[in-house]
Amino acid sequence: MRILMLTQYFPPETGAAPVRLFEIAKGIRAQGHTVEVVTAFPNHPEGIIPPEYQGKFFEREILAGLTIYRTWIYPVSRGRFWKRLLNYFSFVFSAGYGILKAGPADYIIVESPPLFIGFTTMFARWVKGAKVIFNVSDLWPESAVSLGLVHNKFLIRLTSLLERHMYTISWRISTQTQGILSSLRERGLPAEKLVFLPNGVDPNLFTPLAPDRKLAEALHIRDQFVILYAGTMGYAHGLEVALQAADILRHEEMGQDILFLFVGDGSERPKLEEMAQSLGLDNIRWVPFQPITEMARYYSLADINLSTLRRYKLSEGVRPSKVFPGLASAKPLLYVGEGEGATVVEESGGGVVIAPEDPALLAQTILSLKADPARCQAMGQSGREYVIQHYAWDSIVRRWLEELGLSEVRNSKFED
Repeated sequence: MRILMLTQYFPPETGAAPVRLFEIAKGIRAQGHTVEVVTAFPNHPEGIIPPEYQGKFFEREILAGLTIYRTWIYPVSRGRFWKRLLNYFSFVFSAGYGILKAGPADYIIVESPPLFIGFTTMFARWVKGAKVIFNVSDLWPESAVSLGLVHNKFLIRLTSLLERHMYTISWRISTQTQGILSSLRERGLPAEKLVFLPNGVDPNLFTPLAPDRKLAEALHIRDQFVILYAGTMGYAHGLEVALQAADILRHEEMGQDILFLFVGDGSERPKLEEMAQSLGLDNIRWVPFQPITEMARYYSLADINLSTLRRYKLSEGVRPSKVFPGLASAKPLLYVGEGEGATVVEESGGGVVIAPEDPALLAQTILSLKADPARCQAMGQSGREYVIQHYAWDSIVRRWLEELGLSEVRNSKFED
């Protein structure tokens, strides 16, 4: 079958969404289907288009056997919400050209958020005459409203109407968590229209390694107990709790050799850096987003991997992507949060779950894990075995295609 993926985010961009979509596209291709991707020029999260793409409106390229059609986007890293809207809508319109340049398609896989890509989807569905598989990785606008990030009533109403229309026109709706799946069922969407596509990991890429001494030296890490947070630093992640815990630990006798290593970026990072500076924290290291091929080196430095979430209504249906490489690296995972992510960690036996927004509890838990290396080693082994069995990307994509009825390679309607 011929499958077209429509997404604003794709490698060489870094972060959860590009990595996940790349793995899904590769997995579909590995099952014998033809996959093309319409996406934007790389710009996320730095808001800078690389020199090789600057001054262009369109480019076609090949990446890992996938044909990629890239179109212009208004780049933005941080700033006012209207700038973010310009970023979204610039791709909404330019992606239409990519749709026209792409080949015929039997199915269109669309990634949301950003939800505004639904406008492009309607155009693509009309042009290609293809069935839409709408992949929902976050309920929008509900999550933004729940976090207090969007207040404009007109925008909320507009996006809610767009969301409902996308559910109506889609052949299948794919969800990243069981919480999203349950929410859509409660809205009356038929069960046969819903399929589950969770986050996963490539266990061959995220594998246990001896500490990378050259990297440790470059980061000025010397015989310290490292807490690694790797991923997006957004408002929903509530990373203030980690900085507050770092402040507590540096005053504890057993905590003075503990260092927090933050690898990534996001809307909250400037505020977090400012907070760390105001607290005078010297037990923090900041590193920007790294290519996925480099991330195993950073995981090699970790004694504990950290994942945090703020307490909010929809957090119960969230599975942070950082959970899976964290477990695959065979290091204990300290999960600060509730809901599905917490359940995954508990089921894996690969970590400890604590309540969100409690820095004293976080600091205390870190100290208890530091004092018990044997427990940490056992949890690390259990976590890796668990994700290999349940969350390796090749098996996830294969099961997903089976649920969609696309596991068998069939001729496209465009082929004899």
